[in-house]
This record gives sequence, C-alpha cells and structure tokens, in this order.
Amino acid sequence: MTSTKAPGAPPPPTLWPDVLAAYAMPALTAGLAGAVTGQPQLLAAALTTIGGTSALVAAALGQILRRRPAHTRPARTTRLLVAAGLGSAGAALGLAAGLAAAHWLPQLPALSDSPWPRRLPVDLPVSAAIAATITTWRRLTTAPRPARNTP
Repeated sequence: MTSTKAPGAPPPPTLWPDVLAAYAMPALTAGLAGAVTGQPQLLAAALTTIGGTSALVAAALGQILRRRPAHTRPARTTRLLVAAGLGSAGAALGLAAGLAAAHWLPQLPALSDSPWPRRLPVDLPVSAAIAATITTWRRLTTAPRPARNTP
C-alpha cells in the first residue's frame, strides 16, 4: 500500500480518542437517562447497543477517512454537506441492521421474550447517525483540503 502522506507532513491524528469518546458519551448520557427515569432497558442499551454502535461506526468511518487521499473530496464540497451525507448513510445502514436484527433475533430461544431486539431499529440508526456525523466533522477538520485549480 502506498502512502498518501506528503513528505514532511504531520502524521494523521490517532483514532482511539474518537472511538473512546464515541462510546463513552452516548453510553453516559443514555445510561444516566435510564437511571434517572428508572428504565433498566435503557441503561443496558446505553452500555451495549447505543455506545457499542457509536464506537463501531466511529472506528470504521474514522479509519476510512484517515486513510483516504486528500483529493477524494472536491474542493467546493462543504464539510457540513459531507458530514450530513455520511450521517444520513450511517442512519440508513443502522436502520437496515436494526430492522434485520429485530426480525431475526427474537427467533432465538434465549431472546424470544426479551424487549432488547425491539429497541434495535431505534438505537442503531440514531447512534450510527450521530457517530458518523461527528466523526466525519472531526476528521475533515484535521484533513488537508485539496488545492483548487485556478487558471
């Protein structure tokens, strides 16, 4: 694999702080909401599907954005548009995964009476959208912009 880093350029920022924040912040906020409102399902979801989905999306998307060449984004594309687009794509993928899991997981005997699979069509797309938007926004802030071709 060839390096896309320019000679003398600083290394790309590390990914683990983004992944840690992507897990901790939604897990803490949803967990606190679950504890305050007395919803043990929300507390459990905060530590598993909500925080886990956010961390997984941040890790995968952060790695993709970290390794992309600087010229892959047109110079006129705004960071807001790219972040909104990837956030929407994350929500769509999360919804598809959540709906599939909510359909198939209750067929497992251990999960047949569990309310957990019914939460997935909400937890996964919301977590994926937020994590994708924030990760994209942060990664595009640290990435060099391509030079404009002006005549």
